[in-house]
Amino acid sequence: MSGKTLTRADLSEAVYNEVGLSRNESADLLESVLRIMSDELVKGDTVKVSSFGSFVVREKGSRMGRNPKTGEEVPIEPRRVLVFRPSQVLKSLVTRATKP
Repeated sequence: MSGKTLTRADLSEAVYNEVGLSRNESADLLESVLRIMSDELVKGDTVKVSSFGSFVVREKGSRMGRNPKTGEEVPIEPRRVLVFRPSQVLKSLVTRATKP
């Protein structure tokens, strides 16, 4: 495993190399796409990127949890969580890359 983390700067540089926009335009384009995706997720909408996957906001209801240290039962408030579901295309690419 490489251990490298892909950053916004890496993505912006990749857009610069692939598309041929200036570095500033590439960074602006990336920020715009990420902002649009974030805004839709905040509204509760699903963001689907074809051949990559879907980002879905799930509503989790309240429930009783347990403090693992003390064993005391504690109520857990309802909340929204973000879930990523990879597409079959992405799953197969990752699976192929890990096979010897």
